[in-house]
Amino acid sequence: MGKANIYQIFYSAETRNGLDRGFIPLDNTGQRPDWYEYWPMRTFLQGQTLNEEDFYAFLSPKFGQKTGLGAPQLQAFLGSVDPSVDVITLSPFFDAAALFDNVFKQGANEHPNIWPVFVECAAIAAPGVSLETLLMDSSDSVFCNYFLAKPRFWRHWLECAERIFAVAERNDTELARILNGPTRHNNADTTPVKVFVIERLVSLLLATEPQWRVSNLNSMSLPFAYPGADRVKPGLAILDALKRAAKQTGYAEYRQVYASMRMQVIQQLNNPG
Repeated sequence: MGKANIYQIFYSAETRNGLDRGFIPLDNTGQRPDWYEYWPMRTFLQGQTLNEEDFYAFLSPKFGQKTGLGAPQLQAFLGSVDPSVDVITLSPFFDAAALFDNVFKQGANEHPNIWPVFVECAAIAAPGVSLETLLMDSSDSVFCNYFLAKPRFWRHWLECAERIFAVAERNDTELARILNGPTRHNNADTTPVKVFVIERLVSLLLATEPQWRVSNLNSMSLPFAYPGADRVKPGLAILDALKRAAKQTGYAEYRQVYASMRMQVIQQLNNPG
């Protein structure tokens, strides 16, 4: 496998002090904080010459907190990955992926009034894709931009992201106004909508473009998003398997069983007694 260039972003002295020493610090202090991680990722990808067989990742300061992983565990996993792979996912929150058809519907459940923006932005980044019917499973669901990829994927990802970036930066349409405006996150209305759109772009591309060769770190072994979700882990595993079967066969019955069982798992999650 090519070299893994794993950058971890910091935006203050405090976040720099908390970085994993096994990763490469990437400075984002005072540089368009409204775009969160996208700005340093964009700056790096536009300004650096990349080795075509190497992998690159751009992790947030909370990577260790959200995944429970440090550089040694990550390097051990990467050593097992086939060199022909294009993208390696490191996503936590298996439950958040399993409980929804796709990461956009999961996002709509978390952030009020964001669904129409997801639909418009998906049409810009991946014309012809219907978020209403799109199924994603743990093989293509990525949260927090936690993934490594070779330059050929990063170039494509950046091209698609830049279409959304351009709309937001022009700021001359209703869509741009909403993208730049805040949505509720962690009980506060401070995070711009565009951040949650960009974070879901990698999942959209992996779910709709079969040419990419992907390897996944087992997300079932990483932290879950929802309190108590570990109690319904068997049900979550079945939900994920049903979505995979629906995608592979195209049979409507798998989707129907998924929808029915999903309600059962949610009820178990909400009523632990």
